[in-house]
Amino acid sequence: MAGVLFLEKITISADFGSQERLRLSLLKLVLHRHWSIFTIRKPGPPILLKGKGFNLDPETQIALPSWLSEEDLAYYANKFEQKGFTGALNYYRNMNLNWELTAAWTGAQVKVPVKFIVGDIDLVYTTPGMKEYIHNGGFKKDVSNLEEVVVMEGVAHFNNQESAEETSNHIYDFIKKF
Repeated sequence: MAGVLFLEKITISADFGSQERLRLSLLKLVLHRHWSIFTIRKPGPPILLKGKGFNLDPETQIALPSWLSEEDLAYYANKFEQKGFTGALNYYRNMNLNWELTAAWTGAQVKVPVKFIVGDIDLVYTTPGMKEYIHNGGFKKDVSNLEEVVVMEGVAHFNNQESAEETSNHIYDFIKKF
């Protein structure tokens, strides 16, 4: 699990419980610099403390990052308003079953050519042990045709949005040889 820890189902659901608060809560989740997977700049996995949930304050004014527009945010909020937020959270609540269902692939290797692109402040990349796994041979063992690891400076989890041109150039340079 990429470090996301949901300790209290009721607390998490309460943060997103009512349709009236959903759009505002999603906005705050997306923008809250310490917890948001979109804008987090604090290395390491986010951990939600029991009884605190996302600790969202609707009065806090936070500017959108340059790569996320009001239209983008409205689109995401609209999608969650249609179906709710519980399904998205259930993936993490159900992590043990997910491991059971994918047990047949434990130890499987990726055998196609790979170029791995990650941001240096990505919450997954900065999770304890990940850098060592990626750079000290563990990743190469599991992905035998790993051709290159690119670590983009100053970029977090959504490198394709935060640094779209650089990411696209890396992808293009990789696929043009095929």
